[in-house]
Amino acid sequence: MRKSWLIPAALMAAAPLIAQPATAADKTLTVYTYESFVAEWGPGPKIEAAFEAECGCDLNWVGVADGVALLNRLKLEGENAVASLVLGLDTNLIAEAKATGLFAAHGLDTGAISVPRDFSDDVFIPYDYGYFAVIYDSDSITTPPASLKDLVEGNADEKIVIQDPRTSTPGLGLLLWIKSVYGDDAAAAWEQLSGRVLTVTPGWSESYGLFTSGEAPMVLSYTTSPAYHLVVEETDRYRAAEFEEGHYLQIEVAGLLANAPEADLARQFLDFMMTPGFQNHIPTHNWMLPAAAVSEPLPEAFETLVSPEKSFLFTPGEVAQSRAAWIEEWLGAMSR
Repeated sequence: MRKSWLIPAALMAAAPLIAQPATAADKTLTVYTYESFVAEWGPGPKIEAAFEAECGCDLNWVGVADGVALLNRLKLEGENAVASLVLGLDTNLIAEAKATGLFAAHGLDTGAISVPRDFSDDVFIPYDYGYFAVIYDSDSITTPPASLKDLVEGNADEKIVIQDPRTSTPGLGLLLWIKSVYGDDAAAAWEQLSGRVLTVTPGWSESYGLFTSGEAPMVLSYTTSPAYHLVVEETDRYRAAEFEEGHYLQIEVAGLLANAPEADLARQFLDFMMTPGFQNHIPTHNWMLPAAAVSEPLPEAFETLVSPEKSFLFTPGEVAQSRAAWIEEWLGAMSR
């Protein structure tokens, strides 16, 4: 322990003028992510506490509406972004994100990561994955759609809430899911489906809130969403409809910004992200599937979930090449 009472008073008075080296506790790691990740019930607060205990730093989350909004914000801010990391893009956006020149290679060993399709990348590291699904209220719908065809052609009185593909990664996922199944007939499918759409929200949180408040009996979400209701609310009322064509896969990723104010701290976080200290909070707080090992078994509720035998996933390059045109197609069909 420093005995300050032994230091002469004159030196004590001058001490504030002497520059002190920065310590880990003086450093702040700013991470851009989406709102539901940093919500009180999301994984953000627990991950923040766990990482800060390890790094001795301050972790500052900055939340935006949804994943696509993250990329839009980065394009607007460019090299002036205050973050060191972005967490919440997915594989559908990474080619476009790389094209901005705003990201840097992580340079880390990602051998701990295990996701479908054996996805790996030198810039972006997966932290979870899941499959998009139509979640329905079994108190309102006794015969849920068994396919995308059923959803598109079904009873227009049974409404669904979806997300905007221009701002939301789930919204973009549905766009790509319908394109995967319908191909050149996607516009006609969207035009027919539009009669069942109650509203289109900017992000997932708004749409799921409308669904659980009873505004619509269906919502676009994930096959893992019912696990929340089983574990937290102890109800099986909200269920995922299993589609015979298959479900669209989402792999969520994090990436280091090239102008990161705290690049070393950001890489430390990416390393931490691949450990149980981070991954343990994904299944029961982000309600997705972990991309690396956890230190305890998943709750039994996860064994009851829809587990797609077939899945769809466009390559990042395919999405980057066609996303703008497919969104224009969606806008045209939904406005007819």
